[in-house]
Amino acid sequence: MWERTRNRLNDDRHGFGLAASALYPDVPRVADTTLMARTGWIPDTPLPLSDVRMRWEAAPERPAVSAPTEGLPEGFADYADAMAALARPRVFEDRPSYRLLAVDGPSLTFGPARYFDGVNVGEAVAHELAAAVPGLPVRSLVGDPTDLTRRPALVAITTLTVTASGRYVLHWRDPAKVAHAGGLHQVMPVGVFQPLTGRGVELDPWFTMVREYSEELLGAPEEYGDGFDQEAWPFHRRMTAALRDGALRAHFLGLGVDPLTLAVDLLTAVVFEDEAFDELFGERLVRENAEGRVRIAEFDGSVPEPMQPAGAAALELAWRHRRVLGVRTR
Repeated sequence: MWERTRNRLNDDRHGFGLAASALYPDVPRVADTTLMARTGWIPDTPLPLSDVRMRWEAAPERPAVSAPTEGLPEGFADYADAMAALARPRVFEDRPSYRLLAVDGPSLTFGPARYFDGVNVGEAVAHELAAAVPGLPVRSLVGDPTDLTRRPALVAITTLTVTASGRYVLHWRDPAKVAHAGGLHQVMPVGVFQPLTGRGVELDPWFTMVREYSEELLGAPEEYGDGFDQEAWPFHRRMTAALRDGALRAHFLGLGVDPLTLAVDLLTAVVFEDEAFDELFGERLVRENAEGRVRIAEFDGSVPEPMQPAGAAALELAWRHRRVLGVRTR
């Protein structure tokens, strides 16, 4: 029964996402999407990524809801435990991650977490919706989806990669390969905001974004080795030099919450001058990676369907601010 519900959830993430969105009629939305946000989470105009300030709180209070057991098959301690045994995706590791604690404009406060902290709540609330559990007890216990004290609010960095001439990178997430948002289109790269395993605190989103560019657009492995120094890594140096020289521009678009899984997305847009994009990726851009299929799409104001809410929001915000971002459209 649990496995059948899990399959049904993965078969229609878009439909269940729309149903979840309808549960929150009074929560503000981002642009014309189902992504939810609080006042002040979306700046009036895109900000340079360097304007986002990160604070660290090493010992925050525990969230009100952390590892619900409602609806689990017998013998499993939490949702990630059941998922690992009964419906394990290809990429599924409990890595160190960051929990978002507070938002004050472009100032964000984080504390320690593990990847499965987000799975245990986010996939549980999605699962009970797919199972049509009366009263949705876990979702009801969480309450306001934008209240960051109610659950471990793990953050994914969702990046729209667009060229100055108006092309962007589009991803289809294969449900057999991923634990989150399978079967949906998404901008890319997207990755959980987390440090390299065992490397301590690394509160710079650019470091995570560069690793995701290598993994998702170039198909590089996620294994970096114990002696890995990212600042000395040639790809990081090329990306950072392009950022410094203006060949690419990284912008913060805001924050939002996915209605189905309550995942938080930090929305960014990276605009490449065409020559820089072709030099860094060009013919090396993969057609398929560890999470799904990849292609180049036209940046024309449209949103592919079905699409993950964060990706739709990034596209809509970037289209709204395309002149500020320096994107030329046909």
